[in-house]
Amino acid sequence: MRITVIGTGYVGLVTGTCFAESGNHVTCVDIDEKKIARLNAGEIPIYEPGLAEMVKQNTEASRLFFTTDLADAVRPAKLVFLAVGTPSAEDGSADLTALFKAVDAVAEHLAPEAIVVTKSTVPVGTNCEIGKRLEQRTGRVCDVASNPEFLKEGAAIEDFIKPDRVVVGVRRPEVAEVLRELYSPFLRTEKPFLAMSPESAEMTKYVANSLLATKISFINEMANLCERTKADVNDVRRGIGHDSRIGFAFLFPGVGYGGSCFPKDVRALASTARSVGSEPRLLDVVDRVNTAQKSIIPEKIKRHFGGQLAGKTIAVWGLAFKPRTDDIREAPALVLINEMLEAGAKVQVHDPEAMENVRQMYGDKLLYAEKRYGALEGADALAIMTEWKEFLQPDFDFMKSLMKSPVIFDGRNLYSLKQMESAEFTYYSIGRAAVVRQPA
Repeated sequence: MRITVIGTGYVGLVTGTCFAESGNHVTCVDIDEKKIARLNAGEIPIYEPGLAEMVKQNTEASRLFFTTDLADAVRPAKLVFLAVGTPSAEDGSADLTALFKAVDAVAEHLAPEAIVVTKSTVPVGTNCEIGKRLEQRTGRVCDVASNPEFLKEGAAIEDFIKPDRVVVGVRRPEVAEVLRELYSPFLRTEKPFLAMSPESAEMTKYVANSLLATKISFINEMANLCERTKADVNDVRRGIGHDSRIGFAFLFPGVGYGGSCFPKDVRALASTARSVGSEPRLLDVVDRVNTAQKSIIPEKIKRHFGGQLAGKTIAVWGLAFKPRTDDIREAPALVLINEMLEAGAKVQVHDPEAMENVRQMYGDKLLYAEKRYGALEGADALAIMTEWKEFLQPDFDFMKSLMKSPVIFDGRNLYSLKQMESAEFTYYSIGRAAVVRQPA
């Protein structure tokens, strides 16, 4: 099929590349001339494992193209995917300005039989509004489908080519069949293709992300309670996770969720609820718990040092909101950095992929270490904010030789309490007892 994808952000680039990988002719369009020039030069503007290689393979095979010429890209397309950003507005609702601008631009070039497919995460009713705008501009009824994405950053390609399910929202069964054919190469292991109304598909995306966010906030609140009651959240997690009704997924205590999806989607769904007269009590609490959780490590650091952080050096391992990405949007590490700088501490940071994005935000306010151990030199304490694999089994003796004092604040519970006792570190984690090093 001839496919055009509007937007070369995270979702658009992964979507276009994976459709090209299955043999389709795909053109990705963006108004950012510099980004398109970089893509045509073989440079990938985001970090996603395996994506650069797949883009290169499909561009060289003349299946994947990048352009700023929207008209030329849209005219021959059978399917036009909208994958532009829908960020949070000040009130928490989804800002659809860029999306509707893209719809208006597409309208005059749309072929009569073309299907417009919304990949962007949008509130219920957006599909209907897109249909109205297209009809006003084309003078005909256009097919508009909803096709929410369920991609995890760091595993997006795997999620796309081996999906748990494909959800489409359509008003005509013929449109569903076109999309079923498109996705058939990815559903050969009998994963379900779920066709429903556009409103249900739009809601499915928000409900899925909000439920996962709820699990994270729940286990974090229970972890904080475990600390106060001398229970161990790891034991509690095992005790509940083996219940088949609960499971282990998204029940890892930590410093809260971040990224481009969970925070804005929880708030957007809450905004939708309020707009139709429903009080989103649980959603509001999930968001508040997550916001508070991001300050857990800063609070532990301040308490350990008696509030006297001026002149102290805090090392930070992990800046991205999760491993296998360079995405720092709403990352818990940023809350820590801001609070440490405000308290007068010096901050030394390391992350395998997100350093440049952080450098663009903070400039020379931080010391950037290219290697993990470089961030520890002269540090009064280490804070671990992202569970990159390279942090899992460090040389604790070497770490102690670099640091002023052997203190770790572990926001991801990477190490066992026995490990820290044996290594003679003072160690604070989430939902577990502290390990306090005894003076020699």
